Amino acid sequence: MKQNVPLTITGGRLVLADGVRDGAVRLVDGRIASLGDIAPEDGDEIVEAKGRLVAPGLVDYGVFAVDKPAFHFGGITRAALMPDQSPPLDLPSRVAYIAKSGKPDFWVHPLAAATRGLEGTQLAEIGLMREAGARGIATGRRWIADTGAMLRLLQYAAMLDLTVVAHAEDGALAGDAVATAGEMATRLGLPSAPAEAEALALARDIALAEMAGARVHFRQVTTRAGLDLVRAAKARGLRITAGVTPAHFMLSDLATAEFRSFMRLSPPLRIEDDRQAVIAAIADGTIDVIASGHDPRGPEQKRLPFADAAPGMAGAETLLAMVLTLVRDGTIDMARAFDLVATTPARLLDVEAGALVAGYEADIALIDPEKPWIIDSGKMAATAGNTPFDRQPTQGRVTALFKGGMRIGG
Repeated sequence: MKQNVPLTITGGRLVLADGVRDGAVRLVDGRIASLGDIAPEDGDEIVEAKGRLVAPGLVDYGVFAVDKPAFHFGGITRAALMPDQSPPLDLPSRVAYIAKSGKPDFWVHPLAAATRGLEGTQLAEIGLMREAGARGIATGRRWIADTGAMLRLLQYAAMLDLTVVAHAEDGALAGDAVATAGEMATRLGLPSAPAEAEALALARDIALAEMAGARVHFRQVTTRAGLDLVRAAKARGLRITAGVTPAHFMLSDLATAEFRSFMRLSPPLRIEDDRQAVIAAIADGTIDVIASGHDPRGPEQKRLPFADAAPGMAGAETLLAMVLTLVRDGTIDMARAFDLVATTPARLLDVEAGALVAGYEADIALIDPEKPWIIDSGKMAATAGNTPFDRQPTQGRVTALFKGGMRIGG
């Protein structure tokens, strides 16, 4: 799939790093050729945006499955795939295969397994996997408990200038918990772990990152104590970034009251104070990335008692709409919203995408930010509809999507 005819999108509102401005964007040979106060040239295909947002395609940082229809619905044009696959992405051949898997209408950027079999002990062949196309290293769903192994990983990653994507939860303390310790977990009789499991993991890994001079991205930071640690590390100049998924700024542990297994997430939903802390951290820049955490789970894994259900949510289709709630609430502006879901993830992956910049890849979403719709788990494009936002009215839909200048949605 190659763009053969130049295309100009006119009459839109361009989402730029410094705000939203009226203008047009011209796409040539799969790249953004020019944008702003420009006119189509002779022979261009013309797409009239009709006042909609013209934004970069979303870059989803840290998904567990590639669901192209779901990603296209949500305006996502590329994603970083976690190594927790079957088999794990712990060999160069597996990484190379994944790096080619989504093209041409969706790009998958594999994150290499930090350790063999994701078992947390012996380092995998990270250098060879980087050559095979890995765009980062990830510890997977679990924390690496072996401090020596984690330090060696960070030192090696620093040498290769690769970002380590870490899971921030002390596994020994979290155990088999399915809820955050507190009033709600006690009332429901659910196995729980203290929220401090996150802060303890973060404290150790931040200290190791400082020793190694490594770049570390904590995929989900969901507690006030954890966010304070990240904030302090950034203030010291460490190369630390933090992410979160919409569930942890939209929902608290009160949502588990009905034992609905769609609310069974990892990390588990937190108390309301922590949810408010996440929102504040998004507003003040402590959180750098909002990702979907896309992890579709079928009925055989979700139609079980809460404590037995697999964690995870199908998040690709709802990511944009949930982030737009932060804009409507005045927490962030539109430019910051797309920095969280496109620009910063692209920078972490070191790809020329995620922003409307001349020379960058022509991954473009046309968005009606006010378009109302109701999230329905039974009608989702994903392989499974395990969304914690089921039946929730929301606003914001992609009306057209372009990958490398070619229309693939809308």
